[in-house]
Parts: sequence; C-alpha cells; structure tokens
Amino acid sequence: MHQATTTTRGYDLRSAKPGSSSHRLGRRLIQLYAGLVLYGVSSALLVEAGLGLEPWGVLHQGLARLTGLTIGVVSIIVGAAVLLLWIPLRQRPGLGTVSNVFVVGLAMDGTLDLVPDVRSLLLRIPLLVAAVLLNGVATGLYISARFGPGPRDGLMTGLHRRTGRSIRLMRTGIEVAVVATGFALGGTVGVGTVLYALSIGPLAQLFLRVFDVPAASGGSTVVVEGQPEGAILRR
Repeated sequence: MHQATTTTRGYDLRSAKPGSSSHRLGRRLIQLYAGLVLYGVSSALLVEAGLGLEPWGVLHQGLARLTGLTIGVVSIIVGAAVLLLWIPLRQRPGLGTVSNVFVVGLAMDGTLDLVPDVRSLLLRIPLLVAAVLLNGVATGLYISARFGPGPRDGLMTGLHRRTGRSIRLMRTGIEVAVVATGFALGGTVGVGTVLYALSIGPLAQLFLRVFDVPAASGGSTVVVEGQPEGAILRR
C-alpha cells in the first residue's frame, strides 16, 4: 500500500460507492481479515473445549507440546513450510494465502491468552459447538473474499493437478496423515474432531453463499478472483 490506510491500490475507500470497484475491494479486504481472525479465534476455542481439534489443529497441538512453542507459532511455522511446497507444485499464492499463514496463528495465541480455562463439561460442549459454527462462518468469509486459497488448500489442489488423483483423495490422504502424526505427538483427537469433519463442509458452503462478493471484471497480481465455491473448505 502506497497511501494511507483508507486507500488501497489507488482507491479511496472512504468515498467508495456501493457496487463500485473500490467498494468491492474494500469489502473483500474486510472479509479476508475478519475471516482469518475469526478462524484463529475458532481454532483457539476448539483447543479450550478440549474435546478434539480439526485435523491440522491436532498436528499443531502435537508439535507445540513437543517443541514447547505456542500452538499459534507452530501454526505459522507449519503454514510457511507448506507454502514452500507450493514451489515445486507451481502454485501461485495470493494476498489471502500469505496473510493466512500469519494472521490465523497470531489470532489463536491472542485468544488463548485472553480466554480463561474451561473445565466444566457443561461449558466445554457448547464451546465446542460454537467453535465449529464460528469456523464455518470464518471459512465462508475469507474464501468468499477471493484473495487466494490457504497454504494447506493449495497443497491439496497442487497435488491434485500434478498427480491426476481426485481432490477428495488428496484431502483425505493428507488429513489422515496429519491427524495420525499429530495424535502420535500428543494432539487431541475426540468427538470434536468427528463433529468438525462432518459439519465443516455444509457450514462453509452455506456461509460461502451468504458472504459471496460478485467477481469484478478485472484483476491484479494481488487480487485473486475466481469462484469461491470451487475452493477446498480448509486452510
């Protein structure tokens, strides 16, 4: 950005009119970062619930226990490492891809620092449900912003293109390996993991429709367009 925070790539967001290119870009940027922050918050709430994490969260938690790093820092490191795997797969990251690596991990650690420990099962169960629902909202927000997939999604789609195997097979294979490795390292697998696996697809698809931003006719090297419904519904 070359101007004040109220301008983006030559557009004045303060004077933007609904339906204009600047208004659309402003809305997309808000959706992107709101979605990524909420994704980190929801992932932290899954940790607090203690009833099972999403597949990559299991790996992050296991590595955090092994290394002594915070789970948010581990998420950033793993995201950056996965992003490096895009190079041989010839994947092109967008603004959302790079932002995903850092914003989610920082939001996770911030939330875990602020939220008190929850020990009662009567509180942990609704916390789990709320976390999964919030994760669906967050996924719909940031994918609908059309700034590029998360690093883990890009790994799946890149392998799909290079191997010719189905995306479903690539996703299943990667996430089974991720969960197994994370569980072996001490990550939490439980009813929350199953609930997340069964519900995140329908929830994300619902909120993709709710938050969809109509694509503009033009694009740029930073602004990645495309149909969000074609995205893999995981970071």
